Amino acid sequence: MVVAAAAAFSPVLIGDAYAFKLFGITIFGKEEDEGEQVPDPVRYQVDLKADTADPDLREALENSSRLVSDQKQPVSGDLGIVVKARDDRERLIAALYEKARYGGVVTITIDGKNIDDLPPNPTFDRSGPIPVTVDIAPGPVFTVKEVQFGGDAASRNPADYDLAPGAQAGSLAIIKAGDKIVEQLKSEGRPFAKLTERRVVADHKSDTVDIVLAAEGGPVAPIGDVGVTGEKTVRPGFIQRYSRLNKGEAYSPEALKKAGERLRALGVFSSVTIHEGDALAPDGTLPMTIQVSEGKRRYFGVGAQYSTIDGFGVQGYWGHRNLFGEAETLRIEGSVSRIGETTDVGSLDYSAGILFTKPGAFFPAATLKAGIVAKTENPDAYNATLVTASLGLSYELTDQDTISASGEVSWERDDDAFGTNDYLTITLPIQYDRDARDDKFNPTEGYRATLSAKPGYEIFNATPYAAFEGSISGYLPFGAEDRLVLAGKVAAGVLIGGGGIEDIPATQRFFAGGGGSVRGYGYQEISPYNDEGEATGGRSYVTASLEARIKITDTIGIVPFVDVGTVSDSTFPGFSDIRAGAGAGIRYATPFGPLRLDFAMPLNKYEDGTDYGIYAGIGQSF
Repeated sequence: MVVAAAAAFSPVLIGDAYAFKLFGITIFGKEEDEGEQVPDPVRYQVDLKADTADPDLREALENSSRLVSDQKQPVSGDLGIVVKARDDRERLIAALYEKARYGGVVTITIDGKNIDDLPPNPTFDRSGPIPVTVDIAPGPVFTVKEVQFGGDAASRNPADYDLAPGAQAGSLAIIKAGDKIVEQLKSEGRPFAKLTERRVVADHKSDTVDIVLAAEGGPVAPIGDVGVTGEKTVRPGFIQRYSRLNKGEAYSPEALKKAGERLRALGVFSSVTIHEGDALAPDGTLPMTIQVSEGKRRYFGVGAQYSTIDGFGVQGYWGHRNLFGEAETLRIEGSVSRIGETTDVGSLDYSAGILFTKPGAFFPAATLKAGIVAKTENPDAYNATLVTASLGLSYELTDQDTISASGEVSWERDDDAFGTNDYLTITLPIQYDRDARDDKFNPTEGYRATLSAKPGYEIFNATPYAAFEGSISGYLPFGAEDRLVLAGKVAAGVLIGGGGIEDIPATQRFFAGGGGSVRGYGYQEISPYNDEGEATGGRSYVTASLEARIKITDTIGIVPFVDVGTVSDSTFPGFSDIRAGAGAGIRYATPFGPLRLDFAMPLNKYEDGTDYGIYAGIGQSF
């Protein structure tokens, strides 16, 4: 998929004759002629005229018009144009209402005739595209005059719902206010809350609107019996327990939403729906049913990535999603990387591993993970062969907070600046993760922070040591529809213990540089160096990144960025040798996250170091 992303962003490879699709999405090129798929195809040409100087209103109208967005696609027959035009008028009036324009008028003519004056079966001259004119007189902006809340919504403050007197009276704001009232009542444990009245009266003399909203909360009811249907191989008791919808707990729409997300994230189900009972049980509780549809238990996949510095890499994996009936996952995976960067097969990077995951272990919020991984790593700084076995447990403290701890045993042989050395280490990694981002693949607001400690002991040299790391990333949106997002990240780490840095395995020392760090530099190129010019790795590091994620269209964006970083041989980060890289990237939005292609150059490169880097991937860089 990453190789496809690189191809998609290359103008040399984009042609008019062919189309490339990924998961049903056309990445570049043209689809087959739509006219061949439409019976009695008729083409038209639309001219949308809006008497307004408001660019946001004009954009909203153009985006609402199917005549405009679909004009490259033919309609079926002459009547098809009329049907599309009448639907467009309703859509455009709705768009005007959303912008508080209740006096707007939309007039549409086809071939010079008003659509209201056309006969039931019109015919048009098809010698060329049929001309369609959409003429919009938006009218004035209406404001809120008076708001009355009734029933269980009484005594609420209209300003809390963006309906203060004098505010723009857009229809969407009014609808959202009603939905928010119902949501708040349900959050109080009232599952049958509903809106009983929503009335809007526009006064065209004063250009104002009077609004009436009334709601009924209904009884307070806790969660009752939770049933499960649709399961085949997954145990229903596990499904109920893992959902964390427990009888007697307070009813909450948010709890139901999180339960559904939690079950879908297991990867076992193709669909999850939680149905609420239509009436309370005799004990006053609300019964519920979790309806699931199981997906395929076994799966396999392949992937690839490429950078100009590290060459090609390929991965493959096979997995089982429901090993013992409680969504346990067994995954066998392998990879080969640095293909093309070196012609020596023995210098390629290899990895193979077996990973086991058991969700809901001991507690519904706990996940047990075990694995054994063997790999070789051959960056410029060292050559390492290692085998690591691990066993750990993670626990969800809240929807945003997770803590994890594990034990690891690792054997490693390194060939680096200190010669060839063997290490046998025992480590106890502990990590706290707070993820308050709005989207894990393409965040636009919020933040994520991590703190970790990794105490360890190297047995061959009887060396105790510990690594401590922390990072925080934040996102700040600007403009309508978050057209600009400023994203920043800072990370730092220190490594203590050991008589010298050579007493600690190379893979556990600190380096920086590469696609996930300071772009423009080679992978792990940023490091302290000895007198022979060999990278040794460091005891501390600091890296920082700043990106401006700019939307050009709904699917295409550009991202200028700057990365900086330093790695020191002292336990306190030094800033005498700061390395910086700068560049720009392009993003193509897809349902599974943005395809990413970045180009970066080092601003103060090492002598004989990397000149530039090109990186392709899926998802934002952080």
